[in-house]
Amino acid sequence: MMNNISTLFSIKDLENLSGVKAHTIRIWEKRYALLEPNRTDSNIRFYDEENLKKLLNVTLLYNKGFKISRIASFTPEQLQSKVREFLAKGDDLDHFVASLKLSMLNYDQPLFEQSYHRMLEGRSFNEVYVDIFIPFLQDLGLQWQSDTITPAHEHFITHLIKQKLLLNIDRVQQLPARFTDQTYVLFLPLNEIHDFGLLYVHYALLLRGFHSVFLGQSVPVENLVSLQQKFNSITFISYFTVEPEVEKCMDYVMRFNQLILTNRPDALWLLGRRTHELTLPDDLVSVKIFAGIDMLLHEFNQ
Repeated sequence: MMNNISTLFSIKDLENLSGVKAHTIRIWEKRYALLEPNRTDSNIRFYDEENLKKLLNVTLLYNKGFKISRIASFTPEQLQSKVREFLAKGDDLDHFVASLKLSMLNYDQPLFEQSYHRMLEGRSFNEVYVDIFIPFLQDLGLQWQSDTITPAHEHFITHLIKQKLLLNIDRVQQLPARFTDQTYVLFLPLNEIHDFGLLYVHYALLLRGFHSVFLGQSVPVENLVSLQQKFNSITFISYFTVEPEVEKCMDYVMRFNQLILTNRPDALWLLGRRTHELTLPDDLVSVKIFAGIDMLLHEFNQ
């Protein structure tokens, strides 16, 4: 299925990616010939990647006060030059989101690096991640699910963001933990490989001075027993994105409770879309579900 995703876009896809209403796109297209769509046999518009990239560039300048008539007069080279000029000096969130989209669609690593270093001017990495990367990644997930972008686009940009996250994890984990009475063990269930969210939780815990142990992808429940022989009080944190399967989530939690939590002062905290339909029994007090990372981290601000 992933390999069959088209690189052609509907006008609704353009609306989702650019934030410009389809009605406005049609007006710009008709009045200023900004885009050059192809049409199906039934006269429905569809657009290629070049049209999408151009619309993102146009939208960026339009949102910064350029009149659409002036933008329409630019040659392709002038349009690209103006956009890069704004991306190089801009410091607001719209600029950065636009630059992430453009670097993704163009597989442009230099643009990503340039934008990233601009993001860090006057901001901590944590602020960059929370205010820019997380909303961008959430939007990216919606676009991927609706077939608006290809897996290649997603892999390219998420790899670059993950590199930055790993670099900053390496920096903070060199600092000694300030709170050592509780250990946080982060793991993903068997066959779960989506570790992006869990990596950020690991970073956030280390940043706050907690003792965090990151085990990563596809960890069998039985393997967690060895950590209980090492640490007296553990909060296990896991992220259910695609595993366990929906109908098996409760069985997993109950088995975890029986093997790991019984007769121990430990707890299991869960995140991820597989948990959204999960309702825990009232007597299962050692297991807690969080709607999002922000809600989980709020526990440490109380």
